[in-house]
Amino acid sequence: MTNEKNEMYFKHRNSIYYKLFLLQQEIGAISKDTKNPFYKSKYFDVNSLIGQLKPLLEKHRLILLQPIERDKVCTQIWDLDSGQYESSELKLPTNLDPQKLGSAITYYRRYTLQSLLALQAVDDDGNLTIKKTLSPLLDNTPAFKNAQNKLIAGTISIAEIKQHYTIETDVQEKLLNFKLNK
Repeated sequence: MTNEKNEMYFKHRNSIYYKLFLLQQEIGAISKDTKNPFYKSKYFDVNSLIGQLKPLLEKHRLILLQPIERDKVCTQIWDLDSGQYESSELKLPTNLDPQKLGSAITYYRRYTLQSLLALQAVDDDGNLTIKKTLSPLLDNTPAFKNAQNKLIAGTISIAEIKQHYTIETDVQEKLLNFKLNK
């Protein structure tokens, strides 16, 4: 090879694109290790995903940043050698209470990272856009007991349960009375 070709190859090999290419080759299948109990599906927990990626990022001298800038969640991967970076961003929804905003930030962090690295995934959340028949929430079932426990703990409301189940009036009254009696 001529010096010019060597120099071009060297520059190419030290680019962020080349490093991202190598990273993608090594990632393999990222395990979906967190369960959504209402949809009986699994998804990438953002912290677990970052934990799986961190050794590969370090190996290729890349750093992951996920700042919130100008009402957007940004995922950036910086090449420590060249100073180049690539990013993916999503604008945050407005007028959310802090808890819902925190959930949106976590969701957007996961999906901007997944998009930036072109990680393969089944669109489990795509099921949310399909109108489907809700299962009834029946008394004395594991789902009923789970809903009771979450109501007692204050981590879910009847309205949120109704997004996942149909609830007969007597079952709803039992859920609410159980909460009041505890």
